Amino acid sequence: MILTSPVQRQQLLRRAKTVAVVGASDNPARPSYFVVRYLKTHGYVVWPVNPSYSTVDGTQCYPSLGALVSAHGVPDIVDVFRRPDALPALVEEVIAAGVKAVWFQYGVVNAKAIERADQANLDVVVDRCMKVEHARFNRGLSMQGFDSGIITAKRLV
Repeated sequence: MILTSPVQRQQLLRRAKTVAVVGASDNPARPSYFVVRYLKTHGYVVWPVNPSYSTVDGTQCYPSLGALVSAHGVPDIVDVFRRPDALPALVEEVIAAGVKAVWFQYGVVNAKAIERADQANLDVVVDRCMKVEHARFNRGLSMQGFDSGIITAKRLV
């Protein structure tokens, strides 16, 4: 199911504990690096996946989704930072691995891959940033994506 409403995306983020970030970079200037770091510091177990790196932000990086699943089991969400033309094959890997949710970051859009993931009954988030959505739902950003200005140490339960 394609998760189009904020409530659906919030529920996915709240029930997830583990995230595989496919296309993660060890370059601090890259958005995928920042998302890995943010998710790690906000309670998720994050596993980077990229054959070009051995670690990302000090965390072991896996060369493929299959290698990650063999080592740790199936993640709750696969967060994708890949070129759109790579998505159909990646979606097939996600389905074969038994992952239940795939999150396509900003600009990571391929209609064929999205349709295939939807047909496979995956939870699908399209053209959204997991970090931005998490921050919005936890009072770090307004619904428009701007800093809310709210500073609090109170945890959401």
